[in-house]
Amino acid sequence: MKARECYSETIHLNSDEFVELMVLDGLFIIELLRKVLGVVKSDLDDPLITMTWILPFFYRDFLLLENQLPYFVLECLFDLSKFPEEKPSPTLATLALHFFNNTMQRPDEDIAKHHNLRGMHLLDLVRSSLIPSEIRDHRVNANTPTQVIHSISKLRRAGIKLNAVKAESFLVVKFRRGVIDMPTINIEDFMTSFLLNCVAYEQCHSSCSKHITTYATLLDYLVNTYKDVEYLCDKNIIENNLGTDAEVARFINNLGKDVGFDIDACYLSKLFNDVHDYYCNSWHVQWASFKYTYFDTPWSFISALAALILLILTVLQTFFTVYPYYK
Repeated sequence: MKARECYSETIHLNSDEFVELMVLDGLFIIELLRKVLGVVKSDLDDPLITMTWILPFFYRDFLLLENQLPYFVLECLFDLSKFPEEKPSPTLATLALHFFNNTMQRPDEDIAKHHNLRGMHLLDLVRSSLIPSEIRDHRVNANTPTQVIHSISKLRRAGIKLNAVKAESFLVVKFRRGVIDMPTINIEDFMTSFLLNCVAYEQCHSSCSKHITTYATLLDYLVNTYKDVEYLCDKNIIENNLGTDAEVARFINNLGKDVGFDIDACYLSKLFNDVHDYYCNSWHVQWASFKYTYFDTPWSFISALAALILLILTVLQTFFTVYPYYK
């Protein structure tokens, strides 16, 4: 009954059929995790191991929102299926995070921090592992309304730059002295599917934090056209392994479309306000707009220099023409 209540739709299976479904699917997942991580030996002709093209499909399918098994069911099956010789064995969370790390490529020390992490299901487990404590325990000033920010093209004209940094998670975004620090994120098939399912999960559960939704909204604010994606790629903030810059821009805009969350209570509310205040500073905007217009490219600089030289020569010509009459 507890497992049935985890699903929003009515499951038209009797108790025996439902238990069989949970056991077969759960044990398949657990056995695959153990085989891929080498916890148990696998046969040389095992197609799950020898046919490596199968694994990328499992990476995505295991994190589809509609494919999730309750995590407590997986834990129960994991404990019951342990072999005595496995002691001490890795936890279920460790096996799962290492399994998905074959495509996410996170440092091993980051995964080691979450060996006792639990979630509602595998999707929630991986999602929760990407939320560092520094932003999980974020405190929000609810009395200050949060402002939205402009696209990269407009922010650059106000002198705001973006810089790639190393961090525990791509969610750790900071703003300081006119620079938005963002960790690199690899946009490819797995990550696009993962982000979409995380946003869908956060939208479906009101008690769930909205960290991925907030990050998706930030990207949607920053990116309007393919030129914004091109700039993020040039700054090594986005690694584009999906397709053209226009395709990435389209994905980002669709990811942040029609999502609901409390912007005043999100973990990036202070960043949004700080960026907005910096953007509205008239001195920053005027000076940055001048530099962007005349010094952004070598040709614009050469044109500005030529115009300045022409202006000086015109003034000198006028002076030497007028000065004899005045004398």
